[in-house]
Amino acid sequence: MTLALALVKTLVLIVGSVITYFSFKAYRRTRQRALGCLTLGFGLVTLGFVLAGMLYELLEVHLVTGILLESLLVLAGFLVIAYSLYVQ
Repeated sequence: MTLALALVKTLVLIVGSVITYFSFKAYRRTRQRALGCLTLGFGLVTLGFVLAGMLYELLEVHLVTGILLESLLVLAGFLVIAYSLYVQ
């Protein structure tokens, strides 16, 4: 089960990083503030999804603390993404 979780988290990191990279390329090409915020939001969500497991496995942080940090980063990322869809 731990191997499956590590595999899924690794795939989330790869796919999230690719999405973040492409949105950053679009931001650099257009210099639109909304795309910059979108890039930041995707980066925060990706980091949040991956961070809890890494903190628990590598740094021996309590699982609840890692999940709380993960949730806060995902929340922040979604708020930035929502803002990027609102701002012009």
